[in-house]
Formats: sequence, structure tokens, C-alpha cells
Amino acid sequence: MNPDSSDLRLRAALQAGGQRFTEQRATIYRYLAATDVHPTADEVFLAVRRNLAGISLATVYKGLETLVGCGLAVKLTYADNSARYDGRTDPHHHARCVVCDSVVDIPGEMPDAEVEAVRRRAAGFMVTGYRLEFTGYCSTCLPEGGPAVALA
Repeated sequence: MNPDSSDLRLRAALQAGGQRFTEQRATIYRYLAATDVHPTADEVFLAVRRNLAGISLATVYKGLETLVGCGLAVKLTYADNSARYDGRTDPHHHARCVVCDSVVDIPGEMPDAEVEAVRRRAAGFMVTGYRLEFTGYCSTCLPEGGPAVALA
């Protein structure tokens, strides 16, 4: 996504959410939209402060939460209370490495019929969404001699 169309999308989403456009939010959004690494807030902070030397970690956290609230990013939370951010909001799934915690995208979505079949099994539970995530070993952390499983 080029910076001009990125900024237009950001401005429209912020305005719809009653938020102001700021250069800090724009820099955070441009970084998220351009990366596939699903960074933590700390990683976003380290990346964007190269362009905005005065930005604080608190501003990055607030900016990320604003982007999530406006639908421009997804917050991936885990049982250990850690979080990563995904600038990709189209339907897709994830594979997360159990050693280094890296996350990669798996394109596509589950067919509605399959989602509905699983949802029906959640008796007494009102499902409001779902997230499919595979866990395993990335190519860097794969144990020596271990099987490489390709997700095709």
C-alpha cells in the first residue's frame, strides 16, 4: 500500500471513529501496513522511533489501540498476556512458533458451513468471533531432523 492511499484509509477510519489524524498514528499505521512480522508494541516502538525520535512507548501503545478500535489493525493476544499486532485485516489465519513466538499469515478463511458446524458444538456459548492459529516450529526453530510440515 503506498503512503498516500494508506493515509487516506487511515484518515477515513479515524474520522469515522471520532479520532484525530496525527503523524504518530500515521507512522505507526504505515509500519504495520508494510510489515508481515506481527510485531509487539515494543517492536513497533523501536521501528517507528527511527522516523519520530520524540515518540514515546505510551504513544505507540495508545496509537496501536486506536488502530485496533478503528478496524485498521488486529490485536493478537495470548494466554501469557503478551500481544502482537497485525496490520492485515482481510480474512486469514496464523501459525505461531512455540520457540521464538514469530507469527506468519496463512491466507484464506474457513468456509461458513465449517464455522457454523463448530459454533453449534459450543452449546450455551454465544460465539462472537473466532481465530484459527496453528502452533509449531518455524523454519528457523525446527528441531534438527524434525519433520517440516508445509501448510499449503
